[in-house]
Amino acid sequence: MSLSIDVGGVGFKNPCLLAAGVLGTTASSLNRVVRSGAGGVISKSISLNPKPGNKGPVISKTSCGWINSMGLPNPGVDEFIDELDRFSGDVPIVGSVYGSSPSEFKEVSNKIADYVDVVELNLSCPNVEGGIICKDPDLVYRYTKNVKSSVNKPVWVKLSPNVNNISEVAVMAEKADADGVVAINTLTGMVIDIDTELPVLGNQVGGVSGDAIHPIAVNAVYQITKNIDIPVIGVGGISNWKTAVEMILAGAHAIQIGSAVNKNINIFQEINKGIKQYMKNKNYKKITEFRGNAHKK
Repeated sequence: MSLSIDVGGVGFKNPCLLAAGVLGTTASSLNRVVRSGAGGVISKSISLNPKPGNKGPVISKTSCGWINSMGLPNPGVDEFIDELDRFSGDVPIVGSVYGSSPSEFKEVSNKIADYVDVVELNLSCPNVEGGIICKDPDLVYRYTKNVKSSVNKPVWVKLSPNVNNISEVAVMAEKADADGVVAINTLTGMVIDIDTELPVLGNQVGGVSGDAIHPIAVNAVYQITKNIDIPVIGVGGISNWKTAVEMILAGAHAIQIGSAVNKNINIFQEINKGIKQYMKNKNYKKITEFRGNAHKK
C-alpha cells in the first residue's frame, strides 16, 4: 500500500503537508517538519518588502482552536530566499506568496520560482490591510493569470471561506489556469476579555483556526470538487487521521496541517499511520481508491 500522491504533476511522499504560517519561517524549522513525517511543506507567506505584522497581542488560544491576527510578518522575499536555499528536505517545498497588487504577486513569485516546487498564492488572508482579495472572483482571475503567465512552476490558489460563494471563486482560479486550489484559510472572528471588557487581539479581529472550522472546511472542499477539475488541497481543523480521511473522502488530493502542529510536531507521522491502517481495513492500495468517495450516490 502506498501513501504517495500526485497533485497536478508534483509528487509527494504522503498527503500530509505543513500549512503556511506554521513553522515555515526558517529552513531549520521546515527541515524539522520534514523529519517529523510531512510529505511536503509550505513556507510562511512572503511579500516583496519586509512586513512587521500587526500590533500585539497577535494570537490567542480558544476553547476550540486558535485565533490570530499576525498580519503576515516576514523579512521580505530577497532575505527569505536564503532560507529557501538552505532547505534540505527530500520533499517538495511550496512557496506561499502575498502582495498588495498583481505586479507584486508576480514579482515575488518570479523571485522564488527557482527555489520551490510550487507557488501558492495567498489571496485569502483576513488579517491584512485592504481586505481579502478573493472576495472578488474577477480579481482572483486577474491575480492568478498574471502569475501563471510568468512562472514556470505549478501555481496553487489559497481560498477564503469568508466569501459569498467559494466554488465560484475556485472556478475563476481554474479558468485562470491555476494548477490547484487550497481550501480553506481561517474564518474571521473575535475574542473579548471579560475582565478588561476589550478585544484580546491588538487588531481586534483575527482568523479562527483549529477544530472549530473543520466541518466548514470539509464542506468547502466537497462543494469545490463538484465544480472544478483541478486538484483541491484541503486544510482546516485536521488534527488526527479521521479528520484527514474525511477531507480526502470529500475530494481533497492532499491535506495541510496547521494548528495541530502547535500541540504535536509528530502529527504528520501519526496521521500517516492512521491513514495506512484505514486503507488496510478497507483493502485500499492507493489513496486514489477512496478520494472523493463521499460524492458517490
